[in-house]
Amino acid sequence: MSLQSFVEDHLPPPPARVLEVGCGRGDLARGIAGSGYEMVAIDPDAPGGELFRAVTLEEFVAAAPFEAVVASRALHHIPDLPGALEKIAGLLRPGGRLILDEHACDRLDEPTARWYLERRRASKDAAPSSLEACLADWEADHADLHGYAAMRDELDRRFTERFFTWMPYLYGELAAVEEEEERALIEAGAIQAMGFRYVGDVGASIGAPPVRH
Repeated sequence: MSLQSFVEDHLPPPPARVLEVGCGRGDLARGIAGSGYEMVAIDPDAPGGELFRAVTLEEFVAAAPFEAVVASRALHHIPDLPGALEKIAGLLRPGGRLILDEHACDRLDEPTARWYLERRRASKDAAPSSLEACLADWEADHADLHGYAAMRDELDRRFTERFFTWMPYLYGELAAVEEEEERALIEAGAIQAMGFRYVGDVGASIGAPPVRH
């Protein structure tokens, strides 16, 4: 399922008011706006246009609350993760919805790293010299990012899960690998899923037991 289809499956009907955090080039925001939603998209490097605001989440001031907030591979980059999720919760109406497409960088184990390294070598990408070097490089490259465990802890403090699924991620970094190849290996238990999609509602999680995946 495409990212836009996933997001719109979990949005209230248009013209609900939706915020995208970390919109990048703005493709998702334009697509959602094209479906009839009242869209606001923020990013420090946001493109020009009526939908967009060149601002960080910390600096953003909303004219009115939102029915939903969307973030695609943005949350794990934000330095103050608790502060970011607290800000998002405060931007939502009671019962409003957070929709995430995210990267679980802390789930790279040895079998997954071995497959990742073999596929990089097969596509003639520059690759580490050994499995140990691959794991060390990955840890160094992702040292300043939030992993799944940290994101999940902060999400459970503020939101009630409505949907969750693990997703392929590494194919996006591998020129010769299709998403379905990675998905098949995940489903067979051969490698770890390195991405996930999550939907949670604000305002109902206090006292509710967290769901773990």
